[in-house]
Amino acid sequence: MNYTILDARMTYSKEDGYVGHVSFQIENHKHDYEITLHSKYGREWMYALNFLNESGSEEDILAAEAEIDENDEWFDAFVEAAKSKLIKE
Repeated sequence: MNYTILDARMTYSKEDGYVGHVSFQIENHKHDYEITLHSKYGREWMYALNFLNESGSEEDILAAEAEIDENDEWFDAFVEAAKSKLIKE
């Protein structure tokens, strides 16, 4: 499974910590995704995965989530892409 990052952004504030968004597409999936990343201090990251523009199949999003959970390279790439666009408030 391969992915392509479409866009990335991240903000930082003392109140919210780091909040990032990365939109991406996965080869052979009909719909694009957005992963939202959050870390209070920039070390331990939580995420939420959603379809970007319109809903797709549950099977596709579960496969995408499984890949993110199992593939540290994917997750790290999403975090780094967002961090590269960091804007401090």
